[in-house]
This record gives sequence, C-alpha cells and structure tokens, in this order.
Amino acid sequence: MEFTHFNESGKAKMVEVGDKENTKREAIARGTIKMNPLTLKMILEGQMKKGDVLSVAQVAGIMGAKKTSEIIPMCHNIFITGADIKFEIDEVNNAIYIEAKARTIGKTGIEMEALSAVSITALTIYDMCKAVDKDMVIENIRLVKKTGGKSGEYIRRGEL
Repeated sequence: MEFTHFNESGKAKMVEVGDKENTKREAIARGTIKMNPLTLKMILEGQMKKGDVLSVAQVAGIMGAKKTSEIIPMCHNIFITGADIKFEIDEVNNAIYIEAKARTIGKTGIEMEALSAVSITALTIYDMCKAVDKDMVIENIRLVKKTGGKSGEYIRRGEL
C-alpha cells in the first residue's frame, strides 16, 4: 500500500490534486450530544444564559466547515458551495442528533468539512451548556454519505 501523504523522505506532505478533474461533491456527517434532562429542557425553553444554543451552534458548525483546512493539517483549502446543519431532538434519550451537509465543486472531497461541522456544532452546544451540565457526552461522529470524485458514492450501511 502506498501512503499518499508522505514525501520521498518519509515526511508529511499535502497531496497534489491540481491535475484532478473538478466534480460536484457532497458529504453528510452525523453525531450526537447526550445530556441531562434538565439541560435539554433549558435548551428547548431558551433558558441558557449564553443565548439560543441551537442557533449559535448551527452558525458555529457552518463556520467550522469553512475553517477545516486551518485546523486539519493535510486538508486542502476548498471552495464550499453550501453547508447546512440540522438538529433532531430526542427527549426520551436526552440527546440532540446533529447532521451536517457540505457541498463543493472541486478536485478533492468535502468529508472533513462535514465532519468538522458536526464536531464544532456539538462542541458549541457543550460550551454553551457546561455551566449547568459537565456530564454531556459527544459521541458517534461519523461520515454517513459522500458523493463525487474518483472513489464515487459511499453510503454507510443502515444510515440512509
């Protein structure tokens, strides 16, 4: 197996994508943040002192997608043509399910941007609620779908 992110000297490098064709690409990632029942109730009723948790987290997730290449060393700086964050509230399990979708037309994938968006969204929820609940758990962040590029379509089994 050839490692694409190492140069001849065995040192890290960013892969050259200049000769690749531009293709329309999309990635969907998901994750979960679980919390105490009171925390979820406070979020839903707008009682957190830092403000509207889900609105702020949604904007933060989009910003996270846009900044991915600045925090993941080997990610290319790509033009994002669209990004969206959706929430599903689960009051039975005291959880918020997060879904991020990111799109581009370019030479390299957008999976890391979708994954970063979910991560930053969850971390923002944690940050805004940590004063009342330090027991929150962020879990199961994963890629569920990607389209475009040389490797084609990927759909995680059982997700869509």
